[in-house]
Amino acid sequence: MATIKWRLKGRYLKACNCDPGCPCEFWARPTRTKCEGMLGMQVDEGNFGSLSMKGVRWMAQYHWPGPLHEGNGTVLPILDERSSPGQRDAVLQILSGKAGGGWFQVVASLVTRVLEPRVGRIEFRHDLKKRTAQVIVPGILETTVEPIRNLATGGVHVIDVLLPDGLEYKKGVVCQATINRGTGPIQYDASGGHTTLAHVEQTHAGLKR
Repeated sequence: MATIKWRLKGRYLKACNCDPGCPCEFWARPTRTKCEGMLGMQVDEGNFGSLSMKGVRWMAQYHWPGPLHEGNGTVLPILDERSSPGQRDAVLQILSGKAGGGWFQVVASLVTRVLEPRVGRIEFRHDLKKRTAQVIVPGILETTVEPIRNLATGGVHVIDVLLPDGLEYKKGVVCQATINRGTGPIQYDASGGHTTLAHVEQTHAGLKR
């Protein structure tokens, strides 16, 4: 069966329970053994076949008992109530890895349990230049992102990670979550942990940006 051609271009973030500076990017073990938190994006341009994906928001919460590459992960897909049934189905197909896209295929191969997707109102703001973001899904998660601060001056401490061969993003802006809580089926409180903000362009053929 031919792969459906799709593209999701937009604002992306992930926030986990590790100290700032994602150990996964350095093939290091998680700061606190387990790996848990949230990730997601707002699609500013995109399609799934002939279906427009513009404006779609999606999130996923996750829990791995150890390093991501060791597998046995649990994932909860979260879909925005303002998206259409077709758009929600497209997101689920992409997240499952069945529609291609290297990053999604790799993550799906490391998951052993996918929880029943939740539908809610995803409130999303993301400012790469200011290094701030906020995502709220009532009853499920709340994440607030701020810049890391210079301990001597109090100013913004700028750290960017470049991954020329990255599958998730090519350039990540490193920040810190002042709030990062899961209050639904996957529960955690990782406030103070690592956050990456990025602009990405994911496609059926892999990451383009």
